[in-house]
Amino acid sequence: MKTVYAAALFALLPLCQTRATPADDEFQKLAADYIENRLRIHPEEATGLGDHRYDDNLTDYSAEARAKELADQKAFFAKLNDFPGTADLTGPNTVDFRILKENVEGEIFGFEELKEAEWNPLVYNQSLANSLYLLIAREFATPEERIPNIRKRMEGIPGVIAQAKANLKHSPKIYTETAIEQMQGAISFVREGLNPVLDRAPQMKKDLAPLQEKTAVALEEYKKWLEQNLLPRSDGDFRLGADKFRKKLRFSLASDLSMEEIMKRARADLQATQAAIYETGLPLYKSCFPEADAAMLKDKKKVTTGVLDKLAEQHPNDDTIVGYAQKTLRQTTDFTKEKDLITVFDQPLQVIVMPEFKRGQGIAYCDSPGPLEKNGETFYAIEPTPASWSKERAESFYREYNNYMVQDLTIHEAMPGHFLQLAHANRFRAPTLVRAIFQSGTFIEGWAVYSEQFMAEAGYGGPEVKMQQLKMRLRVICNAILDQGIHTAKMSEQEALDLMMKEGFQQEGEAVAKWKRARLSSTQLSTYFIGATEHLELRDRAKRKLAEKFDLKKYNDEVLSYGSPPAKYVRELMDL
Repeated sequence: MKTVYAAALFALLPLCQTRATPADDEFQKLAADYIENRLRIHPEEATGLGDHRYDDNLTDYSAEARAKELADQKAFFAKLNDFPGTADLTGPNTVDFRILKENVEGEIFGFEELKEAEWNPLVYNQSLANSLYLLIAREFATPEERIPNIRKRMEGIPGVIAQAKANLKHSPKIYTETAIEQMQGAISFVREGLNPVLDRAPQMKKDLAPLQEKTAVALEEYKKWLEQNLLPRSDGDFRLGADKFRKKLRFSLASDLSMEEIMKRARADLQATQAAIYETGLPLYKSCFPEADAAMLKDKKKVTTGVLDKLAEQHPNDDTIVGYAQKTLRQTTDFTKEKDLITVFDQPLQVIVMPEFKRGQGIAYCDSPGPLEKNGETFYAIEPTPASWSKERAESFYREYNNYMVQDLTIHEAMPGHFLQLAHANRFRAPTLVRAIFQSGTFIEGWAVYSEQFMAEAGYGGPEVKMQQLKMRLRVICNAILDQGIHTAKMSEQEALDLMMKEGFQQEGEAVAKWKRARLSSTQLSTYFIGATEHLELRDRAKRKLAEKFDLKKYNDEVLSYGSPPAKYVRELMDL
């Protein structure tokens, strides 16, 4: 059942100002109209936010629909450029106007220059599998209410497949290969993954069964098309190129740092962090290798590698990783509360095996409910190693994600990282949904990396976990160097592996997986380094301003009280 948008929105998001100006009223109407149109034409995004009015629809990827959306984006951007009352905006609107304008400009860049719908088959998986997953992942309505929408979306899948076939031309090979891998997961999900909801409405399940099988067959045929038609002509370049990368980086990061400055900082931070991990590891090395002489103790890379290899001996496997992550979640939550580092909310969080159709782009993710979703659970999903990997490569991977590294990963993805940050963000209230829709990935990823650091600073896990935190910091730095090197400087696979393994001390399994991820993305890998840099600079500014009055919990709570905007706006809002 569809609800009235305005009533639902303003019941959830009460006005923050006591007295809105005419400029506020005009901007809020502009933003509401833009967002309403966006959610209507991108129904999967609406479902993810918790707006369930469009749960029976799928995105139209036709050339005509994309041309119309580009025209609408340009027309709206012109309205924002001509907006006369920016100086009269008050409260959250002063920031949200700029966030909206920056993101609309980024959308136009995506349509005009990136044109991903023409070469990236992963674009369509949002509708082919994830659109159904969103309807069963959380208990936002009864099965009887959700199943008709599952039916409507399945009925729309052949249309999306036809559009994908018409649009996709010269895809990069790595994208097509990953789409094929994910499509097998999508087929299994349609046949089996819907059962947790369908089993609770037996008659509706029986009625849906023919369409369910028809949809699975359609996906099987699409997988064959990817293998037999698109893959042989997948001769596109996965490298974005310097010009597009520079432009996309500006929109992705919303940072004032140039591409060159980012690389300069990353190279300097690489050396500084290598020195820090050596200093942290030296006492552990002396304990583990008491026979080491003075010359050995001065070999920084040998000391660091020796300690990391020793710690890697204790590790989970595909069968135990989820259970161990659940254990570490309890530990990190208890520690965060005990040390009073930040306000912790009592919200449900499940550690799950990553759905097969989402695999291939990262070891773990945090799937938080949208700000309009009521009583939504958060999922901390972990990917098992690919079945195609050898026993040796899988062993290498879990030496990377050893018992100590999983603790750091849990901090990053869950507590007090993504899960807690997004829980705070969902409590932010403003007159529009701008910050809910256009969340800054740089702020979000930066917070998660920053949270690893302040947990280590508070003593969590001792030097063993601090070694992993510093190793993760090295990974973050390498991510930024890889991102730019691959897409602007033709970095080779061997150069990438050497950077990760020799300079970042990563295991071969992790490095191989990251090489794949780096080719499947552009600019996203830079968000971790820039985000962490910005969060640490924010904290340094606050410490200088408040001196002995600085309180970490109060600071952390305030930083997260503004939603997830770019850090430059948090700095402005905190008068730093």
